[in-house]
Parts: sequence; C-alpha cells; structure tokens
Amino acid sequence: MTIQRTRSLGRPTLDAVAARAGVGRGTVSRVVNGSPQVSPEARAAVQQAIAELGYVPNRAARALVTQRTDAVALVVSESGEQVFAEAFFTGIVRGVSTGLLGTPMQLWLALARSPLERERVEHHLTSQHVDGVLLLSRHDADPLPTLLAERGLPTVLGGRPARMPRPGAQPAHFVDVDDVGGARQAVEYLVGKGRRRIATIAGPQDTGAGRARLTGYREAVAASEGQVDPAMIAYGDLSEASGAAGMRQLLASRPDLDAVLVASDLMACGALRALREAGRRVPEDVAIIGYEDSPIARQSDPPLTTVAQPIEEMGRQMARLLVARIRGEALPAPHVLLPPHLIPRISA
Repeated sequence: MTIQRTRSLGRPTLDAVAARAGVGRGTVSRVVNGSPQVSPEARAAVQQAIAELGYVPNRAARALVTQRTDAVALVVSESGEQVFAEAFFTGIVRGVSTGLLGTPMQLWLALARSPLERERVEHHLTSQHVDGVLLLSRHDADPLPTLLAERGLPTVLGGRPARMPRPGAQPAHFVDVDDVGGARQAVEYLVGKGRRRIATIAGPQDTGAGRARLTGYREAVAASEGQVDPAMIAYGDLSEASGAAGMRQLLASRPDLDAVLVASDLMACGALRALREAGRRVPEDVAIIGYEDSPIARQSDPPLTTVAQPIEEMGRQMARLLVARIRGEALPAPHVLLPPHLIPRISA
C-alpha cells in the first residue's frame, strides 16, 4: 500500500488530471491523444492541469490499448554530410516538427544511404516501432517505398514517386513542389530580361526534381526559341564542383551563351566560380539563376537570383498527410503540390 500511494503521488493519473481540470476522463484522454473532438476551453483546462500536475502519459500502457506507438520516422536516403549541409533537409525537419505539434507523436530521424544504415532502418520500420513513415527519397532505385507498402505502414513521400501507381491501385501519398513550373518561370524571367541564349546545368536525372527542372527548362526554351539545343544542357550531381565543371563544358560548347539556369544554388556557386575564371562578368555577360533559395544564395558574389521552394510548408504538409493516414481520416486528395516563386537578386 505504501509503495502504491507513493507511486500515485509521484506520478499523477489521468483521473487526477480530469479532477483538476473539471472534465471527464474521456476528455483528458482525447486531449492527450491529440483528438480534434475537444472544445478549445476544455483543451486549455486539460493542458493547464497537465502542466500543474506534471502528468506524463504512460505510452507503453496506451500502446497496448490503441495498438499505436505514437512514433513516426523521417527517413532520408542521403548521406549525413549532405543532410546536415543542405538547407532543404533542415527546413523539412523544422516543418515536420511544426506539423506534429498538437499531436502525441514523437519524431525520429534516420539516415539510410549506406548498406549498414539501410539494414538497420529496414529492421526498425515495422508497426511495432512506428505508426508511419515520412520518406525523403531522391533516387529512383530506392527500395524503401515498396518495402513500406508491403508492410502496410502509412507512408508519405517528400517528392513525387518515380513511378505513379497504375489506375485502380493504392494511390501514392506525397508532397511535392511544382519544379516544372519553377524552372519555366526562371527561363521566362531571363527571356523577359532580353537573354536569348539560355543554357542549363541540370541535376541528377534519377531524381524527380532533377527531371522536372529540366522539363521546365525545355518547355520554356522551346516556347521562346522553337527548339532546344542539346549543347546548351550540362548535368551535375548537385555539388559545387559539378556546377563548375558543367559551366566549363557549356562555355566550351556554346561560348556565346548569355544566361544559365542551374538546378541548385550550390551548383550555381560553382558555375559562378567557373565564369570568373573564364573572365565572364555576372550579370553583364552571363546572367545566372539558381534553385532552392538556400542561405548560400544570399551570401554568394554576386547574390543569386533563385527559385525559392516552400520547404518548411512541404514538411508541415507531409506531417499533416501522415497524421491523417494514421488516424484513418478521409483526405481530399492523396498528394499536395506546392508553388515555388522566383526571388530576383543581382546575378540575373
């Protein structure tokens, strides 16, 4: 008896929270579980009682009843070096964290690029460990989407899947940015500035974003010039070095070019360096536009005109879709497409 009384005093119960808040036990349970079916007044009273009593939900006991872990995974199929260096990934994490506020769900981050990392992550991604998965997979060959579908885990992709499901199949749930429209907008801006020989340094073509940005470039150039010159297209791997190499290739094949759309800001910084080495002035001789509006775009010399992506909103929408799927809520659509916008700076 003494042990039980000490435990009760040391760990407030759901009933104690209900008594303090002046509501029923069921109302407290709904607040703790993130249910929207609670009035703002009752929610505020329960949250105040939880804070005053220091109530901590017993997740293990609740999991036995609800068959949920209250955990979701954000899995990134890239190296740690790339994840922590690129503003895209940190923005997604901030957005997802914001999107999970007001729910009981905890977020854990996993990197799955090396074989060892992938084996560890695949072992953990089961319904015994997580309720759902947010997956940032930039490469077509990534097997994780298929594996998660086979295990029946609710999954939301960051970016359009490599292959859309066949009609009648389970729809793909994803959040993406309209990269075709963003690249088209950038080229149209250059045309409006009087540029007529517009090249591009495209990103990896085994990624949805890389293909979409190149498609947008092709469409806009074809609409302006009537055809696309293959000599005006180089490819990079999103690194600064590949941007410099791509720029040198373009200058060698088309020295008369007067503008370049680059598929990432980091590659655009490499292109800027190659242009300086070649004695070309930016923007007087060659205008340049990057993509993503990362911090480096504002710090480059000159500052980069760039296509900005609503990265944090992308993370919030990914979290919103996943929570709805976990709760079995009806969705108006299985995917969300967000609009990018151009930010003019000195480079163009």
